[in-house]
Amino acid sequence: MTANISKRNSTNSQSAIGAWWKKQSQNILPPLIAVVIFLVVWQLASSIGLVKIPGPTSMVTEQRTRIYLMYPFFDLGGTNKGLFWQTMASLQRVFIGYSLAAIVGIALGILVGTSAMLNKALDPIFQFLRMIPPLAWVPISLAALQQNQPAALFVIFITAIWPILINTAVGVQQIPQDYINVRRVLRLSNQKFFFKILLPSALPYIFTGLRIAIGLAWLAIIAAEIIMSGIVGIGFFIWDAYQNNYISDIILALFYIGAVGLILDKAMGYLQERIVPNDKK
Repeated sequence: MTANISKRNSTNSQSAIGAWWKKQSQNILPPLIAVVIFLVVWQLASSIGLVKIPGPTSMVTEQRTRIYLMYPFFDLGGTNKGLFWQTMASLQRVFIGYSLAAIVGIALGILVGTSAMLNKALDPIFQFLRMIPPLAWVPISLAALQQNQPAALFVIFITAIWPILINTAVGVQQIPQDYINVRRVLRLSNQKFFFKILLPSALPYIFTGLRIAIGLAWLAIIAAEIIMSGIVGIGFFIWDAYQNNYISDIILALFYIGAVGLILDKAMGYLQERIVPNDKK
């Protein structure tokens, strides 16, 4: 009897896996095939000399790069760390700078969105500042703060805040007039209006800004770390590898950067689906 139960459970498990694969295969196979084709074309182009950089197989054939690939968790002190710790150092900076940008951006966005006068006064300043690229902020942040760590955090903050602030302000401004009328008729307090009407209505715009900002924050820290020498981080790892002509190390680091950026974007998208109301459901 026990054998029959085990066999039945195994059959059910296989059926569940089969059903899951049937449902998800159309989402998994196309990008997987595209990635394989890209890597094959890249390897062929490198082998025949069409491109001057090593192919993806160099990450395995090069001894130094193979060590970074197979042992991402080693830590020999200073900046001599595996790519896991390099990436985590960069992510820590992103988390701090991005969190500050989210808090300030949402607060300012709500303030500007609810005040037409403030919007007219500050919008040109916001639009001007958001056009300045992240790398342009690095020298001025280093000159003002004198240290790499706070300068890097400022670069992330100043890069990530604008999409959050602007999208939040737009979301607040898009609240239907009927909702404003309901507030007046029911004489809702500011607290109830904020949590019952303003925040739910602006939430889709806020998450759009947050999702854009997380990608920009990740790009900003990579650029900042390339400029700022002597700090642990994936950006500095790339710059150090370039100076020593370790091109395969750079390629491996780029895979880390792309993978982490994709995970951050998908995580924010998942969070948005879970929190933001969907009228279609």
